[in-house]
Amino acid sequence: MTLHDIFHQRLPIIAPLALRPLPGSPRYGGSLDAVIERALTDLTVLAAGGVDGVCCENLGDAPFFTSEAPPETVAAFAAVMAEVRRATALPCGVNVLRNCSRAALALAHAFGGHFIRVNVLTEAYVTDQGLIEGSAAELMRVRRLIAADDIAVFADVQVKHAAPLLVRSIAEAALDAVERGLADVLIVSGTRTGSPASADDVQRVRAVAPTLIGSGLTPDNVLDLLPRADGAIVGTYFHVDGIIANPVDPGRVDHFMSVVRGLRQA
Repeated sequence: MTLHDIFHQRLPIIAPLALRPLPGSPRYGGSLDAVIERALTDLTVLAAGGVDGVCCENLGDAPFFTSEAPPETVAAFAAVMAEVRRATALPCGVNVLRNCSRAALALAHAFGGHFIRVNVLTEAYVTDQGLIEGSAAELMRVRRLIAADDIAVFADVQVKHAAPLLVRSIAEAALDAVERGLADVLIVSGTRTGSPASADDVQRVRAVAPTLIGSGLTPDNVLDLLPRADGAIVGTYFHVDGIIANPVDPGRVDHFMSVVRGLRQA
């Protein structure tokens, strides 16, 4: 499964649907209907602005579980996914934070998702959740077991908000993610949500496999950074005032995508 198989577009732009806190999380507001309504409102704006795909993620659920999301989280996530899939034909992915890759795969498989994002597919990282170990061995066996091989695995390399236990080059980490972790697409981010990726890191990882920029793209740097990759995940910039908890801003989406369209034509 390649990026072109999923998006049919050069330099695809994927927008996270950053879900408001779900039931069971500390900041849940008491109404799952309100969570769904906000997700669908953001989706409508993103689709109208011309993004090429979306990725549902439970960003509002911090602090996150490391590798297994509780049943109440998965059930609520499923309720959101069902409405999102009814509302759009855009390619859709799933990211269950922090590294609940089996839950993400199950949700994508049940609701016609096209890909999942896995923050730690290989290696081990020290994070704000504690130690997170790679999930490739279990995930790839489950993908085969449930006949979900058509769901691509997008894997972060030296993921943000984390530090690797094994300090080595990003190119070596990328090679293992593909050759031993069986990742389909790699993701390179900055150190934190909203911080830009290093151009050098993007190019080193892209030499290994198809690569997405995972954070920090804005109209100011997109012309420099995006051509070094095969596409991007753009979240923070799309929201009002560049704050991910705010609603999606149609003006920001339109402006950013107009720059991208110009880049594609060039």
